[in-house]
Formats: sequence, C-alpha cells, structure tokens
Amino acid sequence: MLKKLFIVLAIVGVLAACGNNDITADLLQTQSPQEGDTVVTLHTNMGDIEILMFPEEAPMAYVNFVTHAINGFYDGVVFHRVIEGFMIQGGDPDGTGFGGDSIWGGGFGPEFSPYLWHFRGALAMAQSALPNSIRSQFYIVQSPTLGEMEQAEFAWALDSQDDFLGYNQQGQRIYVRDIFPTNAAQQYLNYGGTPFLDISRNPNGHTVFGQVYRGMDVVDSIAALDVDIYDRPFEAVTIESVSVRGTRLFEMDPDELLAELREGWAIE
Repeated sequence: MLKKLFIVLAIVGVLAACGNNDITADLLQTQSPQEGDTVVTLHTNMGDIEILMFPEEAPMAYVNFVTHAINGFYDGVVFHRVIEGFMIQGGDPDGTGFGGDSIWGGGFGPEFSPYLWHFRGALAMAQSALPNSIRSQFYIVQSPTLGEMEQAEFAWALDSQDDFLGYNQQGQRIYVRDIFPTNAAQQYLNYGGTPFLDISRNPNGHTVFGQVYRGMDVVDSIAALDVDIYDRPFEAVTIESVSVRGTRLFEMDPDELLAELREGWAIE
C-alpha cells in the first residue's frame, strides 16, 4: 500500500504535465547515438567518458552544460565529490562543491522528463535543497545495483503492470505501467542506478539530461579512488578538456537554441 501511495503522489507531478505521452516506448538511455545527435566527451586524466545528450527532454540543462563545455568552462575542473556505489560529481571551477554558475549568471530549476531515469550512467545536474539552485555542477550515476527494498519494489512493479492506482489531474486512469513501465523497471533491476533521485520517488528529484554510452569503466575507476572525509579523492581527477559533437550547436547562440528547444514547454 505504501508503495502504491508513493507512486500515486508522484503521478500528480509527472503525468499531470505529460498527458497521454507513451512512456512505455523504447528507452532513450539505451539507444546509441545517431547522426545529428549531440555527443559530449569528457577527456579526463583517467580516460574518456562519452555521453549522449537529450536536448528536447531538458533544454535548459542541455544548453547550459553544452555551452559551458564549448566555452572551456569545465577544462581543468576536478571531480570534487566521489562516492563509490552512488555517483561522481564535478563542474565546480573552485573544486569545493560550493562554486560554479550557469551561463545566464544565476541558478535555475529542475526539468523533469517521463522518458529519462537515474539509471547507471545517467548524467544529471546537481542542486541543493534551495529553489533554482542548478548552476554548473553535474554528476554521473555510478551505482551498479539497487538496494534490497528498491529491488523488491521494482520486482513488484513488473508483476503489477496492470494494477489500477487512481486518477491524475486530467481525470485519466493511471496504472503501475504508467509510472514504472516494464522496460524502465527491468533496466533498473539489470543495471542499477539511483531511482530515489527520480521525480517518481522524490518531489525534489534531479534533472537527467544525458547518458554515458562509452566510458563507464572510467567512471567506475574514478568511483573506486580513495577519498577523504568530504568524499574528495586524494588523487585529483581532472577534466582536461571537453569535446562536443553536434553541428547544430554552432549554428545559433545559446539563447536562440534554448528558445527553439523550449517551444511547447512550460518553463519559467
């Protein structure tokens, strides 16, 4: 019953905005890059991490991150927070966890897509408990497994896809498959992740906007480093440079690109 309550409450925030979108379609995060897709490569002193980006799902995070990358903002920046079995975090030019800014000179709020999840390898924006606190810091999910309770919950979701849960704000009937579709539940069970950061589990969830498709061995190696009491690696892990593939980015300035991506989105 508590599991169902969590899901029903989450649906108000997610499916009320998404209407009849089919979230049981093929997972974006398991697809390989296609011609024209934006691919970002973090060239670190421990190896390359290649990331497929999803601009239409989180346009502000995408424009902010990629513009920073193109402008060299992340060059020389370290991964200042590393927690094995959880994630690696960087993007702060001060290297303290308290620095960084967006390309607009201030923070902005999260963007939630029913098509993106905190699977292992997900790229997401870091934020504090304060509103509009997303700036330049990001993290990559490293967790290879789920906790016992999460495993049980997703196993239950697989067996209960047709269970009726209630209604969303549009009066539409909602089933388990609408919030935990089979493919997403199976992906979490097979490959791990941090579902407690998804909006379906956490009203203060984080913005996923990319997925590592090559270089998870590098992420794992970084996560395995010895760290101090503040989760900072004793051995500095530096983003030496960032390369971006996707010609569309160079055809318009960031504000024009954002305006195009935001079309049809209710973003303040």
